[in-house]
Amino acid sequence: MKITGAEFVTSAVKIADYPAGGLPEIALAGRSNVGKSSLLNKLVNRKGLARTSNTPGRTRLINFFMVNGVFHLVDLPGYGYAKVSLREKESWRKMVEDYLLTRKNLQGVVLLIDSRHPPTAQDIQMYGWLKSRGVNAVVVATKADKNSRSRLLQSLKVIRAALPLAEGDRLVPFSAETGQGREELLEIICRWVGNESLDLGR
Repeated sequence: MKITGAEFVTSAVKIADYPAGGLPEIALAGRSNVGKSSLLNKLVNRKGLARTSNTPGRTRLINFFMVNGVFHLVDLPGYGYAKVSLREKESWRKMVEDYLLTRKNLQGVVLLIDSRHPPTAQDIQMYGWLKSRGVNAVVVATKADKNSRSRLLQSLKVIRAALPLAEGDRLVPFSAETGQGREELLEIICRWVGNESLDLGR
C-alpha cells in the first residue's frame, strides 16, 4: 500500500507514557547527530515530520511516529553527547534501556552509525547488547553521500569488522539526501512488522 499517513503520536520519558495498543514498533538508535530524524523523514517521505538539528543531544525524549496506521517508528534519544551532565546522561540511558527491555511491541532496532567515522565503543556496545538479547537489528551507515565510493566501501568494511557483524548480518549504506538505501531498509522493516507487501510510497 502507498503511504497514507505519517504523523507524530507522542513523546515519552517513562513506560506509562508509551502509546497504548499492540501495534508493532521499529526503534531508531544511535549517537547524537547521527541522522536519526533525517532518516525517519526520508523513510516516510515527509520533510520536517521529525525535527532535525545540527546540535547534538536535541532528542531527549522517546518520540513515537505512526506510519499508515500500521506501525510506529520510535526515535530514541541519542547517546554519546558529551555536553550534558552525568545525571542527564544516566537519565537518557535508563530511558532507552527501559524501552528496549520492556516494550513487547518492539520488533526490531535500526542502529545508525555515521559512515564517515569508525564505530565508537558505545556503538559496539549497543550492537552487542541487541544481539545478546536476540533483538532483530540492522546496522545503517548514514551520510553515505558524504563519502566517495571508494571511501564508503572502506568505511563499510571498518564498520563490519568493528562491531563485528556476522555473515548474513545486514549493513545498509543510507543517504537522506539521495535516498540511497531507503528501499532496502524498508524491505527489512516490512518483514519485521509482518507485512512484506507494505509499500511506503517507493
